[in-house]
Amino acid sequence: MTGTLNKVMLIGHTGDDVKMHYFEGGGSLGRFPIATNESYTNKTTGERVTNTEWHNVVVRNKAAEICEKYLKKGDKVYIEGRIKTRKWQDDSGSERYSTEIHCTEFTFLTPKNESSAEPSTGNQQMGQNRPAQQQPATQSPGSRNEPYNQTEEEDDLPF
Repeated sequence: MTGTLNKVMLIGHTGDDVKMHYFEGGGSLGRFPIATNESYTNKTTGERVTNTEWHNVVVRNKAAEICEKYLKKGDKVYIEGRIKTRKWQDDSGSERYSTEIHCTEFTFLTPKNESSAEPSTGNQQMGQNRPAQQQPATQSPGSRNEPYNQTEEEDDLPF
């Protein structure tokens, strides 16, 4: 195989609400953590052990707005995307690195009646494997379990 692949698929629970950042050109960026768990039985003690791994998820533009509106802390979500590592300087001038999941597709897995999110009218259109702004006006409202797919054309951030 001559090519490479950078693909991440996660199913986990959000650790916080989506934190939004807006830019001058009209773009937006949403960030939120996701927890995934691994459980096993320790063979020497027989004790059940659970390890939690935290992942920093980044969503952009329309996808970020949809996540902000519908995702709340504790909701279960499927995330698909790519791993990216950012280099930055902290307040003391030291170089730091952050590993993030840049989300390209997501599906809400928490049923509406179990989520703390309260959509106002119920007729918001969420992903049908393409960005919401490209959906036909005659399409029926999407459910929380339909995937959202963000295309590369929406990625206009410099990093």
